[in-house]
Amino acid sequence: MPGKERGGAGTVIDADRKRLENIARLRKERRAVILAHNYQRPEIQDIADFVGDSLGLARQAAGVDAEVIVFCGVHFMAETSAIVNPDKVTLLPEPEAGCPLADTITPEGLITLKKLYPRAAVVTYVNSTAAVKAESDYCCTSGNAVQVVQAIDAPEIIFTPDKNLGRYVQKITGRELIIWEGCCPIHDNITTGMVLEQKRLHPSAPVVAHPECREEVLDLADEVASTSGMFKVIAEAGSDEIIVLTEAGMGYPLGKKFPATRLFFPQEEPLCPDMKLITLEKVERSLRDLEPRITVPEDIRLNALLAVERMLEIG
Repeated sequence: MPGKERGGAGTVIDADRKRLENIARLRKERRAVILAHNYQRPEIQDIADFVGDSLGLARQAAGVDAEVIVFCGVHFMAETSAIVNPDKVTLLPEPEAGCPLADTITPEGLITLKKLYPRAAVVTYVNSTAAVKAESDYCCTSGNAVQVVQAIDAPEIIFTPDKNLGRYVQKITGRELIIWEGCCPIHDNITTGMVLEQKRLHPSAPVVAHPECREEVLDLADEVASTSGMFKVIAEAGSDEIIVLTEAGMGYPLGKKFPATRLFFPQEEPLCPDMKLITLEKVERSLRDLEPRITVPEDIRLNALLAVERMLEIG
């Protein structure tokens, strides 16, 4: 019945309003800061103190003035926060929010590869567990992977775990990398056919692609950029249409920043299910209960911290 639908919607709105009030109150009481990745749900981004990509969030986590960090992202991101903030409470509202790319590599696998290439420095993408970071010399993000590799003076470099990012970095830097064959399924499933179809529909629109996409997809892009880098690309593009090759959740923060720009994503909109697991209800619950907490064993934390600090220093 229409009347019942209106009442139901009103109940939901009232519940959300109450939840937002509780989050605001608990955030102040707990001296908490909320960090959210660009791929999070719009309502989560709206309550965050800072929204950004992995590098931006890592920097925020390293310098945050708070007792509690609510990390609205996936597990490896909250682990990175715990690595650089051992004296703060790091909360991940949904502990099952994982990363298929991070799952492609284990510390044991990396140790075996290091034995095969004992002279190699190890660069590990932040999309990895703390235990894998602890076996690495440097961390990097999609935003600074090129700079990190360029800064390393070593005869060989192992790059893990994203093969597409590794091949992009190899192409840009001219360094021969030993590349782990992992990938982000969201970006790896974007095909040249999808891109060509968008270019056919929007022939004047520039194409910006995330470097986790396949090499042949990146070859079709006008610009390659991390999620934070996409803001700069669009600002400088001077176009009212942009084809964006990344997780379609980026449409929300980009749309807020550039409301007059039409954004087009691949035909089969790529959405990361893990990034969408966190809800307002879970954020409220985590602030109320100070759970689920993300901790890293101290021996692993200290080894991983060195790799993360090197990344932050290079920027």
